[in-house]
Amino acid sequence: MSQLDMNQLLTRLLDQVADLGAEADIIANQDKAFSLKADKGELSEYKVTSSQQIGIRLIKEGRVGIAYSESLDESALAAMVQDALDASRFAKVDPDQTIAVQQSRLTTDCAEINQPDTTPVEEKIALALRLESEMLALPDVTGAPYNSFFEGEGRLWLANSQGSLCQHQAFSVGCYSSALIERDGRQSMFSQGQYERRFDALDSQTLIQQIHAVADGLLAGDAVPSGHYSAIFDTNALASLFGCFQAALSGKWAQQGINPWRGKLGQSVASRWLTLESRAYMPGGMHIKAFDGEGAPTRDLLLIGEGELKTLLHNSATARHFGVASNGSAARSARSALDVSPRHLVFGLGPHSEAEAQAGEYLELVKLDGLHSGADAVSGDFSFGASGFLCRDGVRVAPVRGITVAGNFYRLLGELEAVGNLLHHDDGKSFYAPLIRFGGLSIAGK
Repeated sequence: MSQLDMNQLLTRLLDQVADLGAEADIIANQDKAFSLKADKGELSEYKVTSSQQIGIRLIKEGRVGIAYSESLDESALAAMVQDALDASRFAKVDPDQTIAVQQSRLTTDCAEINQPDTTPVEEKIALALRLESEMLALPDVTGAPYNSFFEGEGRLWLANSQGSLCQHQAFSVGCYSSALIERDGRQSMFSQGQYERRFDALDSQTLIQQIHAVADGLLAGDAVPSGHYSAIFDTNALASLFGCFQAALSGKWAQQGINPWRGKLGQSVASRWLTLESRAYMPGGMHIKAFDGEGAPTRDLLLIGEGELKTLLHNSATARHFGVASNGSAARSARSALDVSPRHLVFGLGPHSEAEAQAGEYLELVKLDGLHSGADAVSGDFSFGASGFLCRDGVRVAPVRGITVAGNFYRLLGELEAVGNLLHHDDGKSFYAPLIRFGGLSIAGK
């Protein structure tokens, strides 16, 4: 559907909502995806998909109804509006939810996130096959079970009863591989991905080398003696760990009374070395977008400054509940209710060089197992399996496997031993952090 046709469709739907004496915001998206998988020297998957969804958040007499459709024909859209109206009749009155963003006309104007792709499909197939063949050619690799190339293009429209009409379009590519290494009766496996905005920015050789180095390095690993250790999580592992407790930044969780930081604004929640921002733009970032899930402009937010909690992530409903200003952190898809989310999470640089952060003995944790099942976001307690390396002065001296890491995340943030002065990003380019060295992690080993 063309941009003009979609704009007209959204206008018609909002007119229908107005005729019902209600108000609404509507999100429509159209997505195209292409993926390849390689197995045993051949393509095991060649998939081209496209999808479209349109979803409505309808509010009448203070009651909210959510509905969506995957069809854009008139009968399906009429049924969607009716479903949302019916759902609102059975909902509780929610005085905090309104259609609050007025006359927003934002379009994501960032050329880097939507670059034309003219790469022949043969090159993409060659990449998928090369991921497997080059991995299998490395020493002691007996399997490379997951090898894929993927790309996606998405368009999104957001319109509401207050005259807002926002648009976003983005394109991304990525690849993923894995290595199963066997030697002397032992096995080790590791996987990793890579995400970019252009095909020619993908670096499969570096990805293969990184995966093989970790899988090979962990092969001879054993548990360390049980005790308390200093630890540095690699950036991907730290992103996964932080993701389990990100709700501590959520205004919606605070509104529901389950956010452990709900009463701690202006108070210390972490070491003075820790600063955390939500940034609307990071060079090469994968969460660049001009507007949030309600059409409000996204912007940089200081969440934690020198250990002090400065603000929570708010949409218009959570902001109204707490009597504060919304800060462009609304999150909603065509199918979902109103929530909150950051853009790019960026930890501030610390006062220590990387050599200082890596001084002495510590554990470098690169692989976490059973993370979400072993983490309680409300209490902060966690316990999960981990693998990595025992390090001394930045040098890996012994691989470590078969350990259980336990602690309390919120307490851990106050027990930092060092924060480095160079920024690193995770594979998904949505999480950025220097080396952060935690103290006193409880390790169950041998």
